[in-house]
Amino acid sequence: MEQATYKIPLKSLDTIYLRDQESKVRYWFYGIIMLLGLALFLPWTQNIQAKGDITTLFQEQRPQNINSPIPGKIAKWYVKEGDFVKMGDTIMQISEIKEDYLDPNLVGRTQEQVEAKKGAINFYKGKAATSSSQMQALLAAKNFKLEQLKNKIVQLNNKLNGEQAELEAVTNEFNLAKDQYDRQQKMFLEGLVSQTQLQQRNTSFQNALAKKITAENKIAQTKQELLIVEIDQNGVEQEYAEKISKAEGDRLQSLSNIASGQGEMAKLENQVTNYKIRNGMYFILAPQDGQIVQASKAGIGEILKDGERITVIVPTRVNYAVEMYVRPVDLPLVSIGQKVRFMFDGFPAIIFSGWPENSYGTFGGKVVAFEHTISANGMFRVLVAEDPTDRPWPQQLKLGTGAQGIALLKDVPVWYELWRNINGFPPDYYTLDDAAGKGSTKK
Repeated sequence: MEQATYKIPLKSLDTIYLRDQESKVRYWFYGIIMLLGLALFLPWTQNIQAKGDITTLFQEQRPQNINSPIPGKIAKWYVKEGDFVKMGDTIMQISEIKEDYLDPNLVGRTQEQVEAKKGAINFYKGKAATSSSQMQALLAAKNFKLEQLKNKIVQLNNKLNGEQAELEAVTNEFNLAKDQYDRQQKMFLEGLVSQTQLQQRNTSFQNALAKKITAENKIAQTKQELLIVEIDQNGVEQEYAEKISKAEGDRLQSLSNIASGQGEMAKLENQVTNYKIRNGMYFILAPQDGQIVQASKAGIGEILKDGERITVIVPTRVNYAVEMYVRPVDLPLVSIGQKVRFMFDGFPAIIFSGWPENSYGTFGGKVVAFEHTISANGMFRVLVAEDPTDRPWPQQLKLGTGAQGIALLKDVPVWYELWRNINGFPPDYYTLDDAAGKGSTKK
């Protein structure tokens, strides 16, 4: 009985510790070591991981503020927060608060001023035309008067020539009479002629002298008349020059008034246009299709400042992109057109960063731009757009949604990647040509 109770625990020990069988632990150990060694030579895709947010490539597709173009007072709201609007839909109506624009008939009254100014301009144009006609009439009268004086000068010159010829004849007659009188007087002294004969010669001499003096007086009078006519000619020149100058001054003044009036009319027309445009600004319209959010003004009658934000519109048509930030040490590894895999917030995914072809639930993208200046957070901003050759991004994406980006780099062995990380080395620099032979990734 005691011997039986002793053998039972020994059999249990043999069963538990397998004393009768050969151990296979070392075979498993060697097998695992071999598998790990082989795994070290498997390909590993180097990558850069960065967090980002959903944005858009185009500025006009980003949320934009709707501001008041002019100061005013809220008169009526046509939408509420959360409403979707089309481009051109009325969002709000505002009323005027500036005293310069309170007149409801401001455009009409200003247009009347424009018409009045046009009438004044036409009046000055007529006055300028009248001055031009007056100048032409004065110039014609001047030429006619000068022509008359020129004819009179010609007549006086002809008269003067005749009188000079007459004077010459009278002078010859006077010289002959004087010579005869002198000889007669000499003969009278010698007693050859009588005193009566001497007196007759003296009378002939005095008559010849009188004729000579008369001829000389006529010539002097004619010369005086000729001088007077020449003076009149100069006077006519001066008189009509003054009249023409005055008419020219009136014409130039009218032209100056026309130019000033045209400038004032242009200013008034500019005001009319500005008033019409300002009247159109009383209705705030949607600049594009989108959703109204974040209204900053609530009630009727609130005062708006010039350029103050009223609300925000989020466009409905958006070309999504991801903005992610990479470290300065990783920036040289980023290039235009580089492939990037994304995992978006809210969309389940299974990620194997080193084997992207075995990942599931990721979406493809391409680098389209990166900034050449560092951001405030100490990193560089990179924009990644949707890859048209990959499956499309989800329609449920919204601006601001988070995204985890994995920029795919060069394929290297696993042992090399472990060695690189142990030594703290960056991924290998490469170009797109180096990655041209890589196969398509599995989503």
